[in-house]
Amino acid sequence: MKNKFYITTSIVYTNGYPHIGYAFELILTDVLARYHRLQGNDVRFLTGTDEHGSSVAKAAAKKGIEPKVFVDEVVQKVQELGKVLNISNDDFIRTTDQKRHWPAVEKMWRTLVANDDLYKKNYEGLYCVGHEAFIKRSELVDGLCPLHKTEPEVIKEENWFFKLTKYKTQIKEKIESGELEILPHTKKKELLNLLEDAEDVSFSRPSSSLTWGIPVPDDSTQTIYVWADALTNYISSLGYGGNEESMDYWPADVHLVGKDILRFHAMVWPAMLLSAGLKLPKAIYVHGFINVDGEKMSKTTGNIVDPFEFVEKYGADVVRYFLLREIPSGEDGDFSEEKLIARFNGDLANGLGNLVQRVVTLIENNLIGGELVFKKEFLNDLQSDYFDILTGKVKDKAQDYYINNFELHRALENIWAIITIANKFADEKKPWTQINDPNFLNTMAVLLAIIHNISWLLQPFLPETSKKIADIFGDNLKNKDIPENYKFVIKKSIPLFPRI
Repeated sequence: MKNKFYITTSIVYTNGYPHIGYAFELILTDVLARYHRLQGNDVRFLTGTDEHGSSVAKAAAKKGIEPKVFVDEVVQKVQELGKVLNISNDDFIRTTDQKRHWPAVEKMWRTLVANDDLYKKNYEGLYCVGHEAFIKRSELVDGLCPLHKTEPEVIKEENWFFKLTKYKTQIKEKIESGELEILPHTKKKELLNLLEDAEDVSFSRPSSSLTWGIPVPDDSTQTIYVWADALTNYISSLGYGGNEESMDYWPADVHLVGKDILRFHAMVWPAMLLSAGLKLPKAIYVHGFINVDGEKMSKTTGNIVDPFEFVEKYGADVVRYFLLREIPSGEDGDFSEEKLIARFNGDLANGLGNLVQRVVTLIENNLIGGELVFKKEFLNDLQSDYFDILTGKVKDKAQDYYINNFELHRALENIWAIITIANKFADEKKPWTQINDPNFLNTMAVLLAIIHNISWLLQPFLPETSKKIADIFGDNLKNKDIPENYKFVIKKSIPLFPRI
C-alpha cells in the first residue's frame, strides 16, 4: 500500500495575470510533489484559481468585459504558466466551477449554520480590496494598506459572521502541539500572536454590492465572502459536497501558501474544518515574497516580473533553479536578471555543465563506441567513505531533512556540494592523463556514479535537466543504485548550459 500524500498551492487570485511570485509557489510545491513520488507515495497535487470577489469584478469592469470572460482569460494564462514551468499537478480547481466547487461551498455553509457558527449583524469597518478582507486601523501605515499601498474603503453593511473566536483555543492547542505544523518555525510564533487578537470574521457581503460570487444559501440578499468560498477548494476538489470519491486523501499533508495569507489558512480554515467535523491539515508551509527594488511584487501596485519572459529567454529549469537556490524557501528574496545570469554562469555552466561535458568528452573520445559497462569492482581502489561522499550517499539524510523541513534552497546547495567535489575529484585524478592506464576505467566509473546520483537527486528540482543528463549517458534512472553490468552509452549532445 502506498502512503497518500496530498499537497496544495494556494489558488491564485484572478484579478490579473500571474507574476513570478506565484511561479515561485508553484515550483516549490512541484518539488515536494515530485520528491514524494520518488519516495513511492501516492501523490495528489492540487492547484487552481480563486475567481470571485470585488477586485475581480472591478478589473473586469475596467476592461469593459463580463467577469466570467475576464477570469477565463486569466485562468488560461495560469494554466499556461504551469505548462511552461513543467509543473506536475494532478488536478486544477476553479471556484467558478458550479459542478465541482459550488456544491462543496454550499454544503460547508449549511454545516456552519447547522452548528450555530454563523450569525448576522451590522458592521462598519475598513475593507482592503487587495486583501479582500476587513483590516484594522492599527494595521495601516500613513492611512494605507502596507501591502497594497491603497486606502481601504469604509464599509457599513449587514453581513453574516463566522464564530472564529469559538475555536481559537482549539486551534492554538493544535498549533502548539505540532498537530498542525507551521514551517518555517518563525511563522508559528507570529501566527499565535495574531490568533490572540483574532475576532469573528465577516463571511458574506450584500449581493447589492458584490454580485460576482456564490449566493448565500437561503439568503438571496447576501453573497458568500471570497475567502469562505476559496478555502473550501481544498476539499471541493476531492468531491466534498458531491460523491466524495477522493476524500480519503484528506487531510492535506501540506498547504503551501504565501506569508500574506497565512492567517486565513491557519486560523479561518482550521476553524471552518473544526465546525464541520473534518480533520485539520497536517502542515502549512509558508514562503516569503519575491521583491523588486525592495518592494513586494503585487498586481495591485503593478511592480511585477513576467515569468513567461524569463522562461522563454533562459528556459524553465534555469528559472526553477534560480528561484529555488537564490531565495530561501521560507523567507523573502530579491529577483534580478543580473543575479539570474550570475547563478547561470557560476552554478549551472561552470559547475554542473562543466562536469557533464568533461565526462562525456573523455568517454566518447577514449572508449570504443562511447560505452562503459559499469562494474562495482571499478570502485575498489577508493575508500568506501570517500566514494560515499562523492556519490552523495552520506548526504542523503541531509537531503531528506532539508526537504521535509521546507529548506529546499539548502537541499539544492547540498547537491551542488556533490558537483563541486566531483569536479575536484576530476582535477585531482586528471583522467585525461590516464588514457592508457587501467585506472582510467576506475576514474570514469566513479564519475559516472556521481553523475547518476546527481541526476537522481535533481529530478524533483530540475526535471528537464535531469532527463537530459540521463539521456546523454544512456541512464534510464530506474534505480537509485546503478545495477551491476549496466551499460552506459554516450549520445552526442550540445552543452547543457552554454555560458552567457
